[in-house]
Amino acid sequence: MGIREEHRVRMLRDIQRAALDLVEEQGLESTTMGEIAARVGVSERTVFRYYASKDQALMPGQQGLIDALVGSESAHHTPSGILEDLLAVCREQFSHEVEQRDFRRISRLMIQEPEMLRVVTRQERSLVEALSSALVHRGALESLQSLLLAEVVTASWRVAWRSFAQDEYDGVDSDPLTLFDQTVRELRQLFPST
Repeated sequence: MGIREEHRVRMLRDIQRAALDLVEEQGLESTTMGEIAARVGVSERTVFRYYASKDQALMPGQQGLIDALVGSESAHHTPSGILEDLLAVCREQFSHEVEQRDFRRISRLMIQEPEMLRVVTRQERSLVEALSSALVHRGALESLQSLLLAEVVTASWRVAWRSFAQDEYDGVDSDPLTLFDQTVRELRQLFPST
């Protein structure tokens, strides 16, 4: 990794941590991009160069998930095969998210800060729209099938993450990746052909 990339990664991390600190201290609604910039010691314009909104600064992994899923190509041509491939991409992103981000802090905030659920819901809508559109554009599936598949993938991510968030809030020691795997197993049991 070059010096420029190291600086970028450090800046992304510093901005996210500042955003999380401020939301923990004063709540989501009261936190502004200007305060985030001041906490990091950079201009507000610099923060906007890295993140389009405080929502993205708080949970940058959501955009990474969208990019990974939309950019993934499936070797399969059946809905169930495509779903399996998308869930594998999702699992990889989930693992990366746990390793690279302040996953535990974000998870606790999701339970403590009701506005965070609205942020997550907006990001999930973006994920469903982008993934569904990409699947249709590739000619992989029809419009309704694409929308259903995008919703199932998003719901799997949501269930695993919210289960972990609840465990965190309750003080239960759990592994986010294990919860994701359990979510996918439960999905397969509900729909055996999946």
